[in-house]
Amino acid sequence: MSKVTLRKKTLPSKRISFYLDFYPPIPHPRDGKLVRKEYLKLYMVSEPKNEIDRTFNKQTEKIAENIRAKRQLDIQNRQYGFLSAERSMGSFIDFFRDVVRKKRGTNSDVWYMALRYLISFAGYDFRFADITVFFCDEYKEYLLSSPGISERKTPISNNTALSYYNKFRYSLKLAYKADFLTENLYEKTEAIKEHDTQREFLTIAEFQRMANVKISPEGTKKAGLVSGLTGLRYSDVKGLKWRDVRGEAGDYYIQFRQQKTKGVEVLPISDQTYSLLGERGESSDPVFPGLKYSQLRGFMDKWLGLAGIDKHITFHCFRHTFATLQLSMGTDIYTVSKLLGHRDIKTTQIYTKIIDSKKKEAATRITLEL
Repeated sequence: MSKVTLRKKTLPSKRISFYLDFYPPIPHPRDGKLVRKEYLKLYMVSEPKNEIDRTFNKQTEKIAENIRAKRQLDIQNRQYGFLSAERSMGSFIDFFRDVVRKKRGTNSDVWYMALRYLISFAGYDFRFADITVFFCDEYKEYLLSSPGISERKTPISNNTALSYYNKFRYSLKLAYKADFLTENLYEKTEAIKEHDTQREFLTIAEFQRMANVKISPEGTKKAGLVSGLTGLRYSDVKGLKWRDVRGEAGDYYIQFRQQKTKGVEVLPISDQTYSLLGERGESSDPVFPGLKYSQLRGFMDKWLGLAGIDKHITFHCFRHTFATLQLSMGTDIYTVSKLLGHRDIKTTQIYTKIIDSKKKEAATRITLEL
C-alpha cells in the first residue's frame, strides 16, 4: 500500500507550499497513469514575524496534516477520486461556452441555441460537481416540455430538444475526458428518442408562389429558393463559398464538403440556380452572407404568410421539396439519392412514402419563373 507523506517546498516568493508525496505512486482513476504528487494549494509564511504569522502557520499545517490523513485512508480503501475533485469545482457553463466558441462551422448557431437553453434551465453559474444523472434527467424533461425562450416564445419540437440535449451530452463526454467530471455521465444518460416527423413539402405551385413574393432580406429568400432547387441543407447553403461554385453557362456545379456527413460532393446546378447566387464575390466570401439560424423561423412565417401558404414549412423543408418534386416528376430514386448526398438509399426511400405511387412523367424538372 502506498504511503502518503506531507512535504514542504519553499517557493521563490518565500512562501512555503504543502504537497503530498505518494509512494509508491498511485493510479489515477480516469486513465490509470501513476501519480506521485498532489499540491494542496496551502501555504505558510516562511519567516513568521509575529504571533499572528505563527498561529496562521500552525493552523495551515494542521489542515494539511488532516488532508494527508484522509488521503491515506482513501488509499487504504482504494478510493482515488480525490485526484479529480479539485477540477470538478470549475464552471460547466464556461466550459460549454468554450466548446460553442470552437464550433465555427455552419452548425454554430444550433450550438449557441443549445447553450442558451442550458443557461435558461440552470443559470449562468453551476459547477461540474453539480451535474448528476438526476440533473441530466431534469434537463431532459425541461427540454421535452417544449419551452420557448426566443422573442417569439415559440415552443421547440421533440427533435430540436434531441439536438440540444445531444450537444449537452457531448460536452459531458469532453468534460469527462478532460478530468473535470469524475464519472462518465454521457454513458449514464440516455439520449432523447427521435420522433418520426411528417416531412412537409411545397407543391410546385406553392414553390412558385413563394418565388413570386417580394420580401426582405432578399438574400435569405434566394438562399431558400436555392435550397429548393438543389436540395442543399441550410448548413451547406450557409457554408457555401464562391470558390465552391464552378463551371460555365450550361455546366455550372458546386463542389463542397457536406457539413453533416463531411463527404465531398459535386452537385450540378442549373443556370437559373446560378443566377440566384447573385454577383460573384471573392473566392473566400460566403455566397449568402448574413444568414442567421435564430432568425429563420420568423422569416419563414412571414414569407409563407405573404405567399398565402398555410403549412408548417421550415427552411429544411426546401430540401424535402426538392426530393419530393424530383421523384414525382420522374427522376429515379438513385439519381435523387446522389443529388441529396445520401450514403444509404434507404434514407432517400423515405420520400417515396410522401408522394403518390403513380408519378406523372415530365419532360422538364423543377423550374421557376423569376
